[in-house]
Parts: sequence; C-alpha cells; structure tokens
Amino acid sequence: MHTPFDFKETGDRTVYVKAVAVADLPKDVQENAGGRELLYAVHDATGGQLALVADRHLAFVLARQNDMTPVPVH
Repeated sequence: MHTPFDFKETGDRTVYVKAVAVADLPKDVQENAGGRELLYAVHDATGGQLALVADRHLAFVLARQNDMTPVPVH
C-alpha cells in the first residue's frame, strides 16, 4: 500500500482519476480507509494504478504536482 512510485519516470504525462468503492478494495485497504465509502485512484494510460487517495481534489493535486495531466473518468 505504501510503495513509493517515481511519477517522473513515466513517458505519457496523462493520468486518469476515478472513484473507487472502498467495498471493492482488498480488506487491508478497507481497514485503512478511515470509514470512507469512496477513494480516488490515479491510473496511467495502460491502466496501472499509481496512487489511491482520500479525495478527488487530492488526486488532481497529486497529479499536477508531479507534472502530469489529470483527466476524470466517469
């Protein structure tokens, strides 16, 4: 869960932000979700999950701070 990821190493600078139901995540993640029903995942262009954060705003800030262009997924 706390594996460091060097965002600057990727070639494509577009990332995708989507809401994820905590109930659909592994039990260890559910236990650390702080009672939230939704978390927000940041994915690269190939679908690989780069981050999982508490709220949508934080996901966009994280992406921009790492020189990436966040795009919402509905």
